[in-house]
Amino acid sequence: MRNDVAAMERLFGDDLVYTHSSTVQDTKASFIESMRSGAVKYRSMKRGETKVRTYGCIAIVTGQASFEVTARGQDLTLDLLYHAVWAKRAAGAQFVSWQATRIMPK
Repeated sequence: MRNDVAAMERLFGDDLVYTHSSTVQDTKASFIESMRSGAVKYRSMKRGETKVRTYGCIAIVTGQASFEVTARGQDLTLDLLYHAVWAKRAAGAQFVSWQATRIMPK
């Protein structure tokens, strides 16, 4: 949420595929730029139930989360189911994939 670009550059794999709940896809470069430019601002992230499974050098994180975000001037609250994939690499663990689905209100 602090837009720590140096940390994002280090932690995000160059091959990152970030699929938003809107179905828009970002690369590492486009995702970081959206936050650097202010087009997207995460205001809060609350994680719910989370499960981590590991397979050798891969970790798959699944769970629920609620994000408050401002995207291109529009304030949104997004309740999500997600999975994230992290890969162990020479430079350390890197975030390489995200897929989120909105939880529709009951």
